[in-house]
Amino acid sequence: MYRKTIALWRYPLTLLALFGLWWIVLAIEPVFRKDWLLENMLVFIALPILVLTARRLRFSTFTYTCLFVFFSLHAIGAHYTYALVPYDEWFRALTGGTLNELLGFERNHFDRLVHFLYGLLLAPAAVEIFAHYGRYPRSWAFLFPFLFMASHAGIYELIEWAAALLFGGDLGQAYLGTQGDVWDGQKDMALAMAGSLITITAMAIAGRLPIRRA
Repeated sequence: MYRKTIALWRYPLTLLALFGLWWIVLAIEPVFRKDWLLENMLVFIALPILVLTARRLRFSTFTYTCLFVFFSLHAIGAHYTYALVPYDEWFRALTGGTLNELLGFERNHFDRLVHFLYGLLLAPAAVEIFAHYGRYPRSWAFLFPFLFMASHAGIYELIEWAAALLFGGDLGQAYLGTQGDVWDGQKDMALAMAGSLITITAMAIAGRLPIRRA
């Protein structure tokens, strides 16, 4: 029994330890400490919830991997501030050219990437949460997780807007990260919903939308 328990939790605990090390490294001298603190509110809230509820609901290995990738990328955005993540410099060091020039981008798109990955990588957790706690007909197994993710995308944009109004100045702008685009919030929500739609559709096609019938 003990060995089975160790085997069951070895992988998620390994990911948690790796993320902890990654987070500590990126917590050292971030570009904008106050923005780093604001960005990490997601981590300070989400990780304790995941740990405290783990016995009640152990996610699949696939879902834990998705969560690990998302939080690791979010830690990079928090370290640099999303609008200043130097992915173009990294790409230039590898290829000699910039990714923005290659793709015709005129802004830093790291924040757009992470909003898309928010939907893509957190949707499996939403599917498993509803499968564990929900009781509904199979026809709703697709819709509920998608609406859950879509609502989170909208709520997060409202939180960003409220924080920008509350703090104002450089901190508000750094946290909001619009980079001059008045439709930034709408585009971020659309990308998150698109990511969710892709993942949940793929899981439906693969027959991985388990449900508990009423």
